[in-house]
Amino acid sequence: MSTAVMVVVAVVVIAVLAAIGYFAWKQSRTRRLRRRFGPEYDRAMERHGNRSAAEQELMSREQRHQELELRDLDPRQRELYREQWTHVQEQFVDAPETAVEQADRLVTVVMGERGYPTGNFDEKVTHLSVEHGRTLDHYRRGHAISTRASAKEASTEELRQAMVHYRALFEDLLAVPAAERSATPSPGSAAGPAGSARSAGSDQERAAGPRHEHTTPSGERRGDEQTPRT
Repeated sequence: MSTAVMVVVAVVVIAVLAAIGYFAWKQSRTRRLRRRFGPEYDRAMERHGNRSAAEQELMSREQRHQELELRDLDPRQRELYREQWTHVQEQFVDAPETAVEQADRLVTVVMGERGYPTGNFDEKVTHLSVEHGRTLDHYRRGHAISTRASAKEASTEELRQAMVHYRALFEDLLAVPAAERSATPSPGSAAGPAGSARSAGSDQERAAGPRHEHTTPSGERRGDEQTPRT
């Protein structure tokens, strides 16, 4: 085999190996971004229409996220904010629109305490998507209902749903870091993983609260609406 042929073969082999490596790298990047952003990955795909542009945007979010000085809340702060959330829920029965407004404000306060920017809504969503992508759609829905509520266009049921949506992100922001959970097990940890799963699964039930029978302006008694409770 001549030297020229060997050179050509070597170039072809190198090109094939490079293409395989590039393909494997792209596949690995896609899997990583899907794991990190969850539903936000699909949302970016829908917005851009192609994978490359969507992943470029998500990686840009990661770069901006790295510039933030994020911090975890200490146990006392988490307890304080949960007490405030309980107070907000108690307001829902008598003033649902006010309660939703306060829930939105409290979530924003916790964001700021964690180190997230609290400017316009789009900015908040962009930064939250990197670590809270799986509950971010709840925040969008809650914010949309809150916006309609400010114009007196939201029903009581929609306001109740807004409280549930805000609660999802609120609990995600207050989540105890894994290192802290392993170092200081909670008093209820004896219940084991099954107990933890039951507790997590009932978050929306606690946020929504029990059904309350009430009287409509026409005098009809109804029990089809739920209001948040402690």
